[in-house]
Amino acid sequence: MSLSTEEKRKESGLAEGSRVIFQAFLIALVIRIVLFAPFTIPSGSMKATLLVGDYLFVSQYSYGYSRYSLPFSPPLFSGRIFGSAPERGDVVVFRLPKDDSADYIKRVIGLPGDRIQMVEGLLRINGVPVKRERATDFIDDENGGAERVRRWRETLPNGVTYETLDLQYNGFLDNTPEYVVPPGHYFMMGDNRDNSADSRVLSAVGYVPFENLIGRAQIIFFRSAAASLPGTSGVGHGQCAGAGCSRSSDETKTADQQRRTWSVDRQCVCRKCTRPSSPCGLRRASAT
Repeated sequence: MSLSTEEKRKESGLAEGSRVIFQAFLIALVIRIVLFAPFTIPSGSMKATLLVGDYLFVSQYSYGYSRYSLPFSPPLFSGRIFGSAPERGDVVVFRLPKDDSADYIKRVIGLPGDRIQMVEGLLRINGVPVKRERATDFIDDENGGAERVRRWRETLPNGVTYETLDLQYNGFLDNTPEYVVPPGHYFMMGDNRDNSADSRVLSAVGYVPFENLIGRAQIIFFRSAAASLPGTSGVGHGQCAGAGCSRSSDETKTADQQRRTWSVDRQCVCRKCTRPSSPCGLRRASAT
């Protein structure tokens, strides 16, 4: 009798443990689909706003939900549910129109109907140059050296301000034809202007459909120590990337705080494991 009772207790304990694990899995899945998805930055196209190796959360609910909000992107429906249009200046993760297995992260520059053009490295929106002023040089130490890169502070027509990098004068994408953004599409650009495959390259990225947006970058929850300590490329460069966000000055944070939590509101994203099915649960939004 006692042996049978003990076996029943073990079976009951196993069943309870399995139930708890299953419930935790369901909760995590709901959070992943409905609220936030973790990403990591694999390349430097969004420098100096986002650095290689940054980990951040992307809000799935910011622009509503499409099939790309779901793991494996099953074609259960088209368009968006509870859709809300992005604002100019938001940093978003989106599914690449040319290859819907790849996630990219860029800044929203052009809205439907806008005319976008680069002239001698200066961004023009609807024929008007955006306000731009020189900032202190960015020190890029990603490849082991200490390269100085020209940095500019741009202000979009809606008041959103962010920093861009200018690797070379008269780069390949510093002079472009005028792009007219189609209805229901957005024009995306990386902040590292001479090192970003974005909507300026129609054959690779082009205009991004509203349906392809996954979410807006909200919080950098981890930045490598090398990027967070004073005197390196990360200090003072991480900043908000979304419209209307409030951020505290980097100088008021300890190195440990900088390493753990950064307010973003408009930045870019990526994920560490390449696919939603990866064991660690992180996906990469390419910043090429």
